[in-house]
Amino acid sequence: MGGGSPSGLWSNKQDFQPEDWFYTTFWFYGGSFPNCSLKVDTSQDGSGGGGDTISHSLTVVQRLEALLLQGNGSDVSLRVETPSADEVKVIQAHSLVLSLQSPVFEEIMLRRNGSTLVLKESSDCAAVFDKFIRYLYCGEISLRLDQAPPLHKLAAKYQVLGLQQGITQYMTQNLGRDSSSGHVAGWYEYALQAGDATLRDSCLQFMAWNLSSVLQSGEWPTISSQLLMSLLQRSDLILQSEMELFAALEAWIIQNEPDGLTAENALRAVRYAMMPPRELFRLQTHSTVLVRYQESVRDLLYMSYQFHSASPMHMAKYFDVNCSLFMPRNYLSPLWGSPWIISNPARDDRSTSFQTQLGPSGHDSSKRVTWNAMFSPRWLPIGMRPMYTEAGAMQPTRVDGGRPRIIITPATSSADFAGVNFQKTVLVMAQQQGKVVVKHVYNFHQSTEETGDFLAEADLYRRMSEYLIDSSLFLHIVVKPLYQTLITIKN
Repeated sequence: MGGGSPSGLWSNKQDFQPEDWFYTTFWFYGGSFPNCSLKVDTSQDGSGGGGDTISHSLTVVQRLEALLLQGNGSDVSLRVETPSADEVKVIQAHSLVLSLQSPVFEEIMLRRNGSTLVLKESSDCAAVFDKFIRYLYCGEISLRLDQAPPLHKLAAKYQVLGLQQGITQYMTQNLGRDSSSGHVAGWYEYALQAGDATLRDSCLQFMAWNLSSVLQSGEWPTISSQLLMSLLQRSDLILQSEMELFAALEAWIIQNEPDGLTAENALRAVRYAMMPPRELFRLQTHSTVLVRYQESVRDLLYMSYQFHSASPMHMAKYFDVNCSLFMPRNYLSPLWGSPWIISNPARDDRSTSFQTQLGPSGHDSSKRVTWNAMFSPRWLPIGMRPMYTEAGAMQPTRVDGGRPRIIITPATSSADFAGVNFQKTVLVMAQQQGKVVVKHVYNFHQSTEETGDFLAEADLYRRMSEYLIDSSLFLHIVVKPLYQTLITIKN
């Protein structure tokens, strides 16, 4: 809450340390309550349909909490047991409060035939059950990252939808937060099991867009084979290079020792053609995993060597060069793009230039394309730009009310571009709990000079905008060259 936790709201406030706890607040009455507030009817005759209102909402919440803590007037005893029965937690509660907040509890209360209610919960849920019950009384909950899944599980089980949605939002907003062993992959597996599509998709997207940090986390060796394949098959992965991905996959295989089919499928999802020949040679002789499974990827390695030795135009006559093996991911290597930090982005137009390799084929390794990028905080889309005046001069296109725009074009046209299309990708970084993560990804192709929805929701004038880091806009431009398949020659 904006003004901090009200006094008396936490029973053991000294146990909550700022560096260890987040306070996520869900209030019954829609906001932060003063101890007493007076709402005055401003109509002249005082009969405006409402009259004056005196509010002691906070006092009511505090008394409800005291009712729970002291057990006064309790008519039901909640006995929380784990499957192994090695832990028992007893909470004195009130059936009216439980029934009002949870339709599941309401049904249980109608069917119960005694004052003690035995609830079987997993160990992780039992550990946070008192927090869950307190939310039913106070409309507020405190939690750590590791407590989010069991609390979400309890909210879903007892159909406390407000809490369930609130924790999903909390988890989505804290994907980028640092934790000792990592948590995003675990949350993905939980969301998959719980059927929470929103959380599942958010976790998967975060991992794809911030894969380098995921590969370096303590969670990577423990991820499931299903999640591993879901990531390996994506073309929108953001990482330094394909070599980085192979090294992480090799470590995962050594750690988990999966069955042969799983290992082969994973290794076949690597895009070996995106590695230079010298790296491929090194892998074939130094990688114990590749030596062991070389027969299962021999055809991919052979095609990759062909890809690097032949002209792409010639290669495209015989092979489908639009398959995933020949398609780059979003590599952060200087060969494929450039970072761009724009200070005070709401102030004026900016421009920059950078070079990329013409294509991933070894045949194009010495060829470079120079790109010009222009950013404007207030730019009109192509369809709304004014036409040339009678004098032949173009009227200004940068106006008040325009939206942020980025335009990326090659500095010169060249015959070497024949057979190559360029997909341009702009990564927008943000800072979450002190960690820089990829917040948005914008894609547009060679046929367009700009992306229409670029930063459409951003408020670059607001100093504390979530799109700004230290008052600067952090971008990374990636250019992905895609070879075109030509007419296949029949033997």
